[in-house]
Amino acid sequence: MDMFARIFRGRTLAGDSVGRRNSIGFLRLMLAASVVVSHSRALGYEAPEPGAGFSHQQTDLGKIAVFGFFVLSGYLISGSALRSGVGRYLWHRFLRIFPGLWVCLLLLAFVMAPLVFRHQHGDLAHFWRRPDSPFHYLEQNWWSGVRQIHIGGLSLIPDTGIFDGALWSLSYEMLAYLAIAVLSVTTVLKRSPRFMLFVLAAGWLYMLHYEIDTHTWREPHPNGMGITIPLLGTMLTAQLLYLGFMFVLGVVAQLYKTKISTHGALAAGALVVLVASLKFGGFAVFGMPAFGYLVLWLAVRLPAWFHKVGRKHDYSYGLYIYGWPIQVLLVMAGVEHWGVVAYALVSIAASLAVAVVSWHLVERPAMRLKDWTPPLLRRRGPAAPPPPSGPTPTSALPAPVPSRDAVTGETASLRPLAVDAADIR
Repeated sequence: MDMFARIFRGRTLAGDSVGRRNSIGFLRLMLAASVVVSHSRALGYEAPEPGAGFSHQQTDLGKIAVFGFFVLSGYLISGSALRSGVGRYLWHRFLRIFPGLWVCLLLLAFVMAPLVFRHQHGDLAHFWRRPDSPFHYLEQNWWSGVRQIHIGGLSLIPDTGIFDGALWSLSYEMLAYLAIAVLSVTTVLKRSPRFMLFVLAAGWLYMLHYEIDTHTWREPHPNGMGITIPLLGTMLTAQLLYLGFMFVLGVVAQLYKTKISTHGALAAGALVVLVASLKFGGFAVFGMPAFGYLVLWLAVRLPAWFHKVGRKHDYSYGLYIYGWPIQVLLVMAGVEHWGVVAYALVSIAASLAVAVVSWHLVERPAMRLKDWTPPLLRRRGPAAPPPPSGPTPTSALPAPVPSRDAVTGETASLRPLAVDAADIR
């Protein structure tokens, strides 16, 4: 037993991610591309998304990708909250989500919707005066989520009227951010990490009880009931459970990263559990934790050349929020007739092009404000004393004493400056 303990303690999540050694930017980009590929079947051919048949409708490629986003988000965001005050933390989250989202909503309401309406009706008569007008669409969805799913009564593909179905997850992400802010203010996140372990275990036990009680190991899970949360709108209890579980898994990984082994044998075992749960059932109970571990393992164990992807230019958010509307426009242009592979590749290329523009013109300029402080909140220290009237001999000046860290004992001048990816995401 001691031998196995020594083997699995050899490499840890903390040790493999010192400084900025991680592939989180690459993984986020791949997860966003997976969502676009998954939606290609649904939007282009009104067919089940990839993976639905193999998993007996338990999940599909798009949902698995969203789970991956929430694991990485929990890991990064909790780390950001531990390093900064709650005000700075919320400011960073605002800058990363809302400028890009607001520009996307404006383009959907005042560029894409008129194009689609004119394509279907020949003109724009009565388009602007409808109860579900573009103005109402902005009013309903400015805080994230999709409280109004259509604009101008348009019938999109498939026949749902949803203009950007990918935005549904943002309200759940916002709720998770706010929960971390509360845990940070109450110091639970820093001083009581075992509480997060308890929350994670409670969520897993509830999912296990549900599977045992309903015998739905190989069946799709119900959405649960809808609950209305101020500003965030209506949210489904099942999504709160599953997405919340994956987010908390990432938080626990951050809090206990010095104890979590990244041995290759554990990753191989997690992969076997994931595939078996998809094929034979129990994905929510066994597959989701296994997939969460695999995502974190890949984040720190992929080769070094993956580390540079997404570090300076993070196109994953733009790819995610623009993928759906771009795919709808491509269907209007008849690109789906080229075949599902060509349609998926063109969708990724076109969405990525828009994401690049969004990053350089909207998201990155907004993130440059991350260190801005309102004038009223800036600390004003006491005025410096006037300099002495005469020259001060150099020998009379005390030698500077470097400050030391209370935990490590290292001098401040010798400690390396490490910037975590969470600070810019």
